Amino acid sequence: MGLLLVLAGCQADPSPAPEDTVPRARELVDLRSRILGYTAQFRADSPYRPPGKEQRERLAKAVGSLLSGDAQGAERRLAPLGLGVTRLTDTDSGRRYDEIAATGPGESARWGRVYLNADSTVRWNAQVPHPVSDRDTEDLGIRLLEQNPGGALVIAGSHRRAGDKGEADVAHREDSAFHAIVVELQKRGVPGVQLHGFADSSDRPWDAVVSTGAVETAPAEVVALADRMDDDGLRVCRAWEARCPLEGRSNVQGRSAEREHAGFVHVELARHARADGGRDTEEAAEALGGLVAGWNAGG
Repeated sequence: MGLLLVLAGCQADPSPAPEDTVPRARELVDLRSRILGYTAQFRADSPYRPPGKEQRERLAKAVGSLLSGDAQGAERRLAPLGLGVTRLTDTDSGRRYDEIAATGPGESARWGRVYLNADSTVRWNAQVPHPVSDRDTEDLGIRLLEQNPGGALVIAGSHRRAGDKGEADVAHREDSAFHAIVVELQKRGVPGVQLHGFADSSDRPWDAVVSTGAVETAPAEVVALADRMDDDGLRVCRAWEARCPLEGRSNVQGRSAEREHAGFVHVELARHARADGGRDTEEAAEALGGLVAGWNAGG
């Protein structure tokens, strides 16, 4: 699966010259429409080939450059990959975001994108590994980015079932652009929430499943997330207290977060807790907003 990464806020580094801190390409856009227009093209039968090791390493270094305030250094690293950086200004909010995305058609267009809020330091990120496949998780990721400062959005660039032999299932593959970007954020201590969706089923009597991936305990902010969902009427399965379906124990971003000592929350939501107009969507979104707001405040 490809990847879409939106980074909210570049972290300061005194070394780049002032003229190097801003991407040369700039656009005035409707951010939501831009992202949803990208994901609307995803198909299960589309081709997909993951980036090679050197390509992933180059991408990770470019993300690091952008986070350190060296936008044009990031551009130089990305160009051989068919990727570029664009400073976007959202027409709805006036907020600015730096987008890493493909500069044309080709393999890299199916690797995904990143959006960084260029108005503040990145202190959290939302991850959408299965856009379209886990329907409406991309909408929820955009909502978190737009409504909460200090964030980044990393979004895969292909349908989960694209390509061969599960190659595009980036939540379970380390050879993806998505994983390379998330790990770069984790190395910098940036916590992340990964958004998933599940279909209604008699053996899943929950509205939400909240876990910390490979870790079997939960920090206070994750307990508070589950508590708030409970208080708002959602039925929540807490993976650190009970055996839950879809706990994300094999999720590779969760495993890397444990290695890097970075915060990671794996959230599975029923259709009615993530769809536009769903009966529990507002409550779920507000609870997740509280989680990332706490991260942004340094909590």
